[in-house]
Amino acid sequence: MNNKIVITGLGAITPLGNDATSTWDALISGACGVGRISKFDPSDLPVQIAAEVKYFDPEMYMSKKLVRQMEPFAQYAFAAADQAMKDAGIVRSEDEDYPISERRIGITLGNVFGGLSEVESSAEKLAAGAAGRINPRFTTEIIGNIAAAQIAIDKGLTGPSITVSTACSSGIDAITVGAMLIETGQADAVLCVGTEAATCPINIKGLSAMHALSTNNIDPEGASRPFDLGRDGFVMGEGAGAIVLEKKDTAEGRNAHIYAELLGYSNGTDGYHVTSPHPDGIGAIAVMQNAIDMSGLDPADIDYINAHGTSTPKGDSIEVKAIKTVFGDDTRVAVSSTKGSTGHMMGAGGIVETIFCIKAVTDGVIPPTINQKTPDPECDIDTVPNEARRTEVRYAMSNAFGFGGQNGSLIVGEYK
Repeated sequence: MNNKIVITGLGAITPLGNDATSTWDALISGACGVGRISKFDPSDLPVQIAAEVKYFDPEMYMSKKLVRQMEPFAQYAFAAADQAMKDAGIVRSEDEDYPISERRIGITLGNVFGGLSEVESSAEKLAAGAAGRINPRFTTEIIGNIAAAQIAIDKGLTGPSITVSTACSSGIDAITVGAMLIETGQADAVLCVGTEAATCPINIKGLSAMHALSTNNIDPEGASRPFDLGRDGFVMGEGAGAIVLEKKDTAEGRNAHIYAELLGYSNGTDGYHVTSPHPDGIGAIAVMQNAIDMSGLDPADIDYINAHGTSTPKGDSIEVKAIKTVFGDDTRVAVSSTKGSTGHMMGAGGIVETIFCIKAVTDGVIPPTINQKTPDPECDIDTVPNEARRTEVRYAMSNAFGFGGQNGSLIVGEYK
């Protein structure tokens, strides 16, 4: 990179906790955020489990009026963004402006489904002949970019704002776009956010029809089991993650606390199938190798990979094949999937999992892949089964792959 980029702020609303610290502490303790769906009665659905956000109070972050104007996916994004900006020290008061010009602070946001639950609810009202009861703010509540817009309006940010929707790689791609804004001189700092709140009947039914979801309704906490021989699909998750990227000299110039450096990133596609990854993992191989090349590191330098690892029979084994291609058949790199704990957070996952990589570097702890009971012979790598591992982590990679053959990978490293 021409401009060194660092991470100065973290924020998270997840099934494990309502900030980055509590989420991380729960993760490394082996906690699981999956349970029976509580937002509605799922009794007539084939899948009745999800990893929901718990005990979230939006009024801690916004007015009652703003709560009424935002769907949960936007509320989660707003809260995580507020946490990250405060953590980075990018705050203002009546007496002082932001330490960085608001015109030089950008926002990038990754999201998949937007306000899908409101779309479903409104469609049901129309079908029931209650057209007059449709929310007059319907459009401005469900469109994907509204979460970033509400953050910018509230914070008075007037820099670049870009919302990306690249399926399950949306979060990582939001970071990639944020880094590009800094690299090309369009921003000095970028608030990168990923968010999702699509636990609703229509989405559950749609993903169930694709046979993508685990049907282990009798054991919710054991349902998401990446790399396990008995895995049968992923578990829907929800929440948001946010990080602040900054030019290194800008962050150092204002004495900001720096967590880690962003060293490399890559985006690419399989060009193969709308739901299935390429059987040889060509897209995953390309983005991992490209991120390594950009970072100037060798594969052997990577100490930890936070895998996409959704707990699908095909996807997990193909990702392992791709990792072996890049890192060698006899690789000893530690590879865990945290989706056993958080479920698959879709647009939020890439950023929340990048936060896990940052915390692994700063704390010297690799989070576990929980629910490892029967190892899959096709996933014969070090998956850090069931218990966190204390060890030095200098460089960590995060992978995110999505429908349509979308692939993203990035590398963070210790701040020097």
